[in-house]
Amino acid sequence: MEGKRIVLGVTGGIAAYKAADLCSRLSKLGAKVQVIMTAGATRFITPLTFQTLSRHHVFVDVFEEQDPSVVSHIDVADHADLMVIAPATANLIAKMAHGIADDMLTTTALATRAPILVAPAMNVHMYQHWTVQENIARLKARGVEFIDPVEGLLACGYEGQGKLAEPADIVAKIQSMLAKKRDWSGRTVLVTAGPTREPLDPVRFFSNRSSGKMGYAIAEAAQKRGARVLLVTGPTRLLPPAGVEVFAVETADQMYETVLSLLPDADVVFKSAAVADYAPVQVAEQKIKKVSDQIQVQLRRTPDILAEICKRRRPDQCIVGFAAETEQVSRYALDKLERKGADFIVANDVSQADIGFDTDANRVEVYGRNGFFHTWPKMSKREVADRLLDLILKHVLEKETR
Repeated sequence: MEGKRIVLGVTGGIAAYKAADLCSRLSKLGAKVQVIMTAGATRFITPLTFQTLSRHHVFVDVFEEQDPSVVSHIDVADHADLMVIAPATANLIAKMAHGIADDMLTTTALATRAPILVAPAMNVHMYQHWTVQENIARLKARGVEFIDPVEGLLACGYEGQGKLAEPADIVAKIQSMLAKKRDWSGRTVLVTAGPTREPLDPVRFFSNRSSGKMGYAIAEAAQKRGARVLLVTGPTRLLPPAGVEVFAVETADQMYETVLSLLPDADVVFKSAAVADYAPVQVAEQKIKKVSDQIQVQLRRTPDILAEICKRRRPDQCIVGFAAETEQVSRYALDKLERKGADFIVANDVSQADIGFDTDANRVEVYGRNGFFHTWPKMSKREVADRLLDLILKHVLEKETR
């Protein structure tokens, strides 16, 4: 923490008093803390408190330009190693999610390229409201990190999740973010994610239940660890992670062509998309009308993207396939590993409701050549992504030293 520049944003909630403790802890650890307060925050605690604790001027007004040689919010944003907003109100989270910049704090948040940590604090019903949760999800998809509020008796008299996380826990999270590995720097990662859609007519298509969450988690984790990330994605409802190069496709044929065109640039391929195995032979130009009790659709095999990648690979490339199974997971995963020629297969049982399609958690088994096998407990897909990156990087580094 010594010498790190931390921008501490304080918003107008009763938990603002805890931000003073946070500021003090960061300063004692050697960080240079620059505090920015909203007008509402000054109704709960004075700027003088933070100025005394940080030994730096506290910004409140975006038009307050003390140094004519710089624009204050840009200068603060440019020199930040990390920005933390604690407490963060529902209003502030909404502004960030929608790019509103109408005060010193929001303009700085919009201008900085430093990692951002948000610590929400509000009434339990406000925190659980779908709008707030949607805004949080939007920010997470853009790479903003959150430390969840904790449960307890709230200032409003309600009891539930809404209390600001303890300053000590926020400091620990800040330290973790500042110490994050950049061990994938200099490498290019190609990730496929989501389903494909195979049209039957202009309004109907064949597809599957994949949400794309696993592939997007891998793309986000790799980018944050320094990799250049090429994300080839089928149709999803997810916002692409910040900093990745996105190639949107719809059909299996489009994904096939796009992946093969990008393959020469990749060092590692995570082929996690759930590509349709079959597509209609005939695609009607107009909507098919309901004129009979039955309809027959002839299907054709779509290109086998994983098998083709493995055929065209360079010796130094690492290929990771995925297998979504509903039974005999080990058997089918090992068979896929052998038939396709990948280095690893990551398999999971999607018939399990808590780790199946469109969930935030996963429980996977990883199979590799020479009898390599790992089974991991249930964890978030983001945690699975980081574990995979650790595992694959170790394999790549061992390969490079042979």
